[in-house]
Amino acid sequence: MPTDLGTPDELKTFLLAEWERALPNQQPMGEALIARYSEPHRHYHNATHLASVLRRVEEFADDHDLFLVRLGAWFHDAVYAIPELQVTNEEASARLAFRELSRAGLEQEDLNEVARLVRITTTHTPGARDPEGELLCDADLAVLGAPPEEYEAYTQAIRAEYAAVDERDFVAGRLEIMGELVDTDIFRTGKARYLIPQARANVEAECARLEERLDELVEGSHP
Repeated sequence: MPTDLGTPDELKTFLLAEWERALPNQQPMGEALIARYSEPHRHYHNATHLASVLRRVEEFADDHDLFLVRLGAWFHDAVYAIPELQVTNEEASARLAFRELSRAGLEQEDLNEVARLVRITTTHTPGARDPEGELLCDADLAVLGAPPEEYEAYTQAIRAEYAAVDERDFVAGRLEIMGELVDTDIFRTGKARYLIPQARANVEAECARLEERLDELVEGSHP
C-alpha cells in the first residue's frame, strides 16, 4: 500500500488531519513532529514513512487501543540521528514522547505505554499478549511486504541515510539485521499476515544480494 499523497503540502495536510484525530487541539506539537520527519537527512524514515505507518495502523487494526498506537506511530521515529547519539534513536524518541505528551496532560499510565510502544520498534519483537505492540510493529515493517520495485526503492533509501558508513560495514550490518528475519513470520496481526509471503521473498532476495556483495568486498580487500 504505497503512500502517494502528491505534493509536500498535500502530505502535510494529510498528516495534520491525522494528528488532530490522534490528539485534538495540539496542532503545534503535530507541526513540530512533522518538521522532525521532514529533516533533510531522512531518505526513508521521513514524513512519507510516517503517513504510511499511520495508514497501516488503520488497515491492520482490530480490537486495539488505537489512541495509544497512533501516538506511538507518531513518535516512533521522531528522533532519527545518524550516527545515534548517547542513546538509541528509539530511546530518544520514547523520552521525547513522554516529555511532550506529559505537557499535553496525558495520564502517567498512557505516557508509559506510548513510550513502551516506541521502544519496541528497536527490535520489533513485542512480547506475548501485546496486541498494541504487534500492531505498531506490523505497521512499521509493512514495507517488507511491498512489491519488489518498492522494496528496492526502500533499500536504496536506507543506504542513502547511511551514506557516510563504509560499504563493507553497512553490508555486514544490514545482513545481520535482515538475516534475523528470514526464518520468522515477520507479521503478527491477523490482518497483516497476507504480507508474509512477499516479505519473505523480498528479505531472502536481499540477504542473498548482501551475502554476494559482502563476499566481493572481502575478496577485494585481500592483496
